[in-house]
Amino acid sequence: MDLTVIKISGSEGSDIDAVCDDLAELNREGRPTVLVHGASAAATDLARRAGVPVRMITSPGGHSSRYTDPATLEMYVAAAAGLMNKEIVGRLQARGVQAVGLSGMDGRLLQAQRKRAIRAVENGRQRIIRDDYSGRLTGVNHELLLLLLTAGYVPVVAPLAIGAEAEPLNVDGDRAAAMIAAALQADVLVILANVPGLLADFPDESSLVGCVRLGEIERAMDLAQGRMKRKVLAAQEALSGGVGRVVLADARRTAPIRAGLAGQGTLFIP
Repeated sequence: MDLTVIKISGSEGSDIDAVCDDLAELNREGRPTVLVHGASAAATDLARRAGVPVRMITSPGGHSSRYTDPATLEMYVAAAAGLMNKEIVGRLQARGVQAVGLSGMDGRLLQAQRKRAIRAVENGRQRIIRDDYSGRLTGVNHELLLLLLTAGYVPVVAPLAIGAEAEPLNVDGDRAAAMIAAALQADVLVILANVPGLLADFPDESSLVGCVRLGEIERAMDLAQGRMKRKVLAAQEALSGGVGRVVLADARRTAPIRAGLAGQGTLFIP
């Protein structure tokens, strides 16, 4: 199965309609596809309207993530599994695609271990956070995805996982897409973001890094800024899991998936 896994960022600036147009064309050509989406902008907007403070935390390694206390978790579940997921499913259905919306909780699609204690750096000092509901991915129910793909459906996956106590957990969408791609032994993982790829001199888009080999990941991680570090890490995990190639491409342009498949962006290869 010549399978493509696509991850679309939930940040502002991504052209969801362009992604849906492109995916619909691939679907008409008979290419099996799984779409994983983020929900950061939708979750932030929903939280602000509900009066729930939005807070980001940074790990000692420089990775930034959403602080997911119980109140924030409610907003994130509503935004990821509800608003964002169903918006994308609706847009794909309008284009004739038999899209099926899922969160990682459905059918235990994404399983995770809750992070009971998180180290965060604030004002140059480390502190421990214990009421966070984010998770470390541990498994994928790839049989459920294969069942849908074989029947001609396009799974649209929200980055929520189910924990050991059946609780919803916020998980990183890029790494979820990487784990799904590896579990399905996908030919390619296309990670779409609101940048053209990995930049050697962020935010100078003319400093695009064209290709990164698996053995060069550490250097690429040093170049990455903020959330881009997680995308580079996801590329590493996908390649190490047997995915043929990973492309970090621009979600702001027309035909973003095809551009990524053609290698326009940063190509990660074994």
